[in-house]
Parts: sequence; structure tokens; C-alpha cells
Amino acid sequence: MPPICWCSSDAPASVARVGISGSSRRHPSLNPRPEARSVDTSSGPRSSSTSSHESQSTRLTTPYQTSPEDTKFDPDTSSGELKPQLRRSTSKQLLNFCKSLFHHDSNHAYALFLRAYPEYKLTRPVDALRQREYKRLRQSDEVYVDYMGASLYPESLIRYNSAFLRRTVLGNTHSISASSLQSAMCANEARSRVLAFFDAPAAEYTVIFTPNATGAIRLVGEAFPFGEESSFVLGMDSHNSINGIRQFALAKGARVGYIAPTSRGGMDESEAKSALKAYCPQSLSADPPCLFALTGLSNVTNSKNSLSLLTYASVLGYYTLLDAAALAPSSKISLRTTPVDAMAISFYKMFGFPTGVGCLVAKKSFLGQLKRPWFAGGTVDVVQVPGAGFTTAHEIHEQFEDGTINFASLAAVTRGLNILSRYINYLPLRLTALTHYLATSLTGMRHDVAGTPVARVVSRRPGVRPSEIGEQSDTGSTVSLIFLEPSGEMMPNSFVEYASTKHKISLRTGCMCNPGGAAAILGVQAEMDKFYSGITYEEFENIVGKELGVVRLSLGLASDFYDVHRVLRFVREVIACDVERKKLWLEWEPIKHHHA
Repeated sequence: MPPICWCSSDAPASVARVGISGSSRRHPSLNPRPEARSVDTSSGPRSSSTSSHESQSTRLTTPYQTSPEDTKFDPDTSSGELKPQLRRSTSKQLLNFCKSLFHHDSNHAYALFLRAYPEYKLTRPVDALRQREYKRLRQSDEVYVDYMGASLYPESLIRYNSAFLRRTVLGNTHSISASSLQSAMCANEARSRVLAFFDAPAAEYTVIFTPNATGAIRLVGEAFPFGEESSFVLGMDSHNSINGIRQFALAKGARVGYIAPTSRGGMDESEAKSALKAYCPQSLSADPPCLFALTGLSNVTNSKNSLSLLTYASVLGYYTLLDAAALAPSSKISLRTTPVDAMAISFYKMFGFPTGVGCLVAKKSFLGQLKRPWFAGGTVDVVQVPGAGFTTAHEIHEQFEDGTINFASLAAVTRGLNILSRYINYLPLRLTALTHYLATSLTGMRHDVAGTPVARVVSRRPGVRPSEIGEQSDTGSTVSLIFLEPSGEMMPNSFVEYASTKHKISLRTGCMCNPGGAAAILGVQAEMDKFYSGITYEEFENIVGKELGVVRLSLGLASDFYDVHRVLRFVREVIACDVERKKLWLEWEPIKHHHA
């Protein structure tokens, strides 16, 4: 098969079906009509005049996967997994399709994109949001693809918060003055809105405000009653904030059990269940308290874990903690359906502002089992001094909110959740289409002179294609990859970061505070044996003999087709272009040596 086009498993489903069926009829996405240049790219709700044929095509192109008989082993994948391959009969059509995307202006490319992903038209209200609330992106000519790091705030949220603060007198919540009561009212409204957003019964759950998701996770870790017969079970593909709980567990003599990741991150559900059984508290005589922490969505591998594992663990006797920092911004979560004991989130990852505010949504019964190692202002009602006696605050959430909460920002939390709730049902369908298109296009790119691959996508790609608003996706919206030199060697991430910054593209490189996930998709898990405490990141890379990070492109609330198209143009016209790449390389080399 020619190496220049989308010949991987991840070609758009509507394109892939042509090759699989063996039909001689050309698919419209491979033979665009002349009027494609005048495609309607306007924003706003989808017109009621949309043809029934268009709706039908959306329903008919649901799965990305091909049938088993159309798959073969792809030796180019590091994971060694089965990869569906398109039949040779469609190679020329696919080549023409790829060329048409890269040789026309962005509006024509958008027309072709809509033909390959017609369901994307259903998300036009999000296009209207982008034009209305994110004008600064267009004005600055900036492309933002780091939503996993932080979402971008809607401009109306900042205007609302500024106006609210200008007209309102807010005081410390640890008082009963009029200004304090106003702050308390804002806090209570925000708590209620959080519970409603996550469908958490108010009789069972409460909301504890923290500086961020990490602060929420620490509250659980430091206060969980680990004992010598306790277990703490977690996945290797977890954020360091989850990994850090093991320090509290080990300090109290508990066992720590890691669930191995797949080659694409996340965890195999059957292996996870086996691990949970192996460390099961019910297999021990005293039923000691055990904790299972699940990462809802990996911030580097793009793998979603089944939330049903939380219910499974709970039945076995575990207390459960869900790290939803990466999951909550684009996925509906119902704590009524999946009643976890505790869940951690950061609001800036959901809608960009305010920073410095997260929360722990927790069952009141679970909080009653925690044993805090200290108390602070705001968490106690009265303290004996000198002496050892104290009485905790009356409200259970107050017992876990150290000091003064960020009361001046809580009105923005309520407003931000209101905004996100109007659009979150659109995001799985929209972001799945964009993510699949981005990953597929990057896989098909070649260096202009050598003809060798430009990039290797290592993160998990979408396997299920949502066709209706509200339908959930099976992955997130992150593409982690490594760029390749024409020789096939890994291109330094620091160079890619330098080049992208020069072209006003905000992305991220590294292991994303998730060493287990990064090691899994890079295939360097065995190298972890060479690690020792105290070694620096750079020293460890020298021992391994290569960079250990990836380039991460992550999409979110305000992402649209033109962001993705700009990224692809950058890769094609800079990274894959010998002349342009060498120019930037000469600029970057002195900087590289300076930092070294």
C-alpha cells in the first residue's frame, strides 16, 4: 500500500467503508462537488431544513472499526495490536482525499471534513459559542491545543464575575456579618450547583472546596485510615497526585497494588478485576479499610477507564476515589448512577476560571470514616489551649476546608457550571470527530524529501463514533505523539515546542505528571527498573538513552476544525518541510546548548 495517505485503521469511517465494501461507487468525501467551496461555515443551531439523507448518513457511519476479516497485523505499531487496513482498491482514492485536504484553503478542507464526519454539523451551537466567547483567539491568531492542561474561560464569565465583584461586598465566611452571609450564600449556591451538575443526591453527598483536584485527592489520602492489613489499589496510568497517595499508605504499613496498563494506556477491565480481588479486603479476616483510586480519563494516553470498576470494587469492600480532573470537562458524570465514595475535580480544567478552586464531592458517610491528621482555622468550633481537646465544626464540609475558602470566586463557579451544562452534551461527538481526524491526518503525513513518516501517534484513538448529541465517547480528546526525523529517529520534543511557539501554537511536551501512562505508550516500562530516588528527569533520560516524553495535543470546549487544520498545516509546512525545519533548527540549537 502506498505510504503517503490514510492507510491506517483510523481513516474516517465514511471513507473506510468504501474500501471495505468494495463498492465501485465513489464516496462524496472522495469526490467533492464543485460547490464545496461555498460550504456554510456559519455558526448557530443546525437548520431545521437539514435533509433526511444527511441525518441518515450520520446514523449509518457509527463505528470506526472495520470488520475482523478486513484486519491484518500491522508490524509498524509498537503495541503489536491488530490494525484494520484499507484494501488496495481504494488507495488512490484515499491519496486524492488526503491531498485535497492539504492543498486547498481551510474552508474547502472544512467542506471535505464535513463530508467525512457529517455528524459534526450537529454541534454548530458550539461554533457559535467559539465565535461569541473566544474572540481573543482570533484576535491574537493563537491556536490553543492544551485543554488537558487548562480549559479556556468564556469571556462572558469574566465579565459576569467582574460585574458581580464590583457591585457586591463579600466578607470572610467565618463570621455572621452581612458581607459574610453574602459569601456564605455564594458558597452554598456553588455547592448545590456542583451536586446538581454531577447528579449527586444532596442527602448523600457534600462538596468540599479545595485549591484544586490535587488538594482534594490529598484530603482523602492523608486522612484515609490505612492500617497494616489495608490495601491501596490504583492503575499505573495515573496522575502523580494519585500516585502520591501511596506515601500515606506505605507510611501506615499498607500494601500498594498497581494495575498494569495496556500498550495504549488505561487498564484491561478483566486484569483490573483480578487485581482488585487479589487485594480484596474481604479476603482478610479483619476487613481492614482499603482504597481503590480510578483515573476516569488519562491525561496522556487518552484512555477512558470503565466507571463500572468503581461499583465492582465497592461490592468487594473497597472505598472508592475517582480522579475526574480530566474526565469532567467533556463527559457527563452521574454519581447517582455510579455512586463513588469521593470524586476530585478542578474547575479551571472544566471552564478555565477560576483557577485555585477545585472540590472533593464525597459521601457524608465516607467522610465520617476519615481521620484527619490535624485541624486548622475553620475546621474546628473550639480548641483547648493549652491541652489536647477540640471540637470539630458542625457542618461536615467545614471540617475539611482548611482556613478560608476562595469565597470571592465561587459565584464564578456557579456561572461556569451553568455555561458548561449547556454545551457538554455536544462535546463527545464533536471532540471525537476532531480527535480522530487529527490523529489520522498526522499518521498519514510524510517528510517532503525523504518520504518517511513525520509522526507516530502513541495515544489511544477513538474506537466508537458518537452519532447523536448526548452520546458518550470511548476515549478523550488528546493526541499524544512523537515527531520523527527523516531518518526515523525521534525529533527532540524541545525543538517541536520551540517551533510550535514560533508559530503561535500552544501545546505541551513531557510526561504530563503521569510517568506510568507515558512509559506505557512509549514502550519503556522495563526502563523503570533503572530508576532510583533522587535521580533527575534529565539524568534518567540519559540512562535510558532517549527522551521519555511525548508531544500532547488536547482539544476541549472551544476547539474547532480550524484549530486542528492550523496544527496540521504547521506540521506539514514546518516539521515535514526540510527547508523550513532546518531554518528553525539553526535558531533552536544555540538555545538548546544554552539550557544544557
